[in-house]
Amino acid sequence: MARPRTFQHFREVQEELGKTGAAIFRDANGVESLFIDSPYSIHYIHSYAEDSAFFLGLAEKKLLGSKCANPACGFVYATPRGHCMVCGRPTEWLELPRRGKVHSWTTCLFGSEAFLKETPYNLAMIEFEGAGSLFLARVKECVQSELYVGMPVEARFAPEPKYSITDVWFVPVR
Repeated sequence: MARPRTFQHFREVQEELGKTGAAIFRDANGVESLFIDSPYSIHYIHSYAEDSAFFLGLAEKKLLGSKCANPACGFVYATPRGHCMVCGRPTEWLELPRRGKVHSWTTCLFGSEAFLKETPYNLAMIEFEGAGSLFLARVKECVQSELYVGMPVEARFAPEPKYSITDVWFVPVR
């Protein structure tokens, strides 16, 4: 087998990997590193356990949070919790409103493989009236320059759920 071709620019290494599956990168100090294209996949079985109701709710176009079952506390979580972080008592499921507002946000210029087609994308902490915690989700149908703190947003749900947090996102209320 022939020795892989050597390159001094990593972009060329990437191109070569796509063609032949192997390439050598020589850095400014003359050190050579072998790169190979090695696809990797894994079949992963995961249980949502106590959070199952949240993901099943998304499939039914419901956004579920949780509320402390202790009447003296009653803290409401936009992100479900099995037990209250204020008093330690168990929580119960509570349907959140579909509308909220942007509490803070960021634009992601890099994302995992699941988000490459959407990059850049906006992530926001969504605030719901009556909830004491925030909900992290994507904001679609707007660009970075249109986002602002306090912007009213409304939940949208995937028409074909994957039982994933990506089954819900928010759009500006227009």
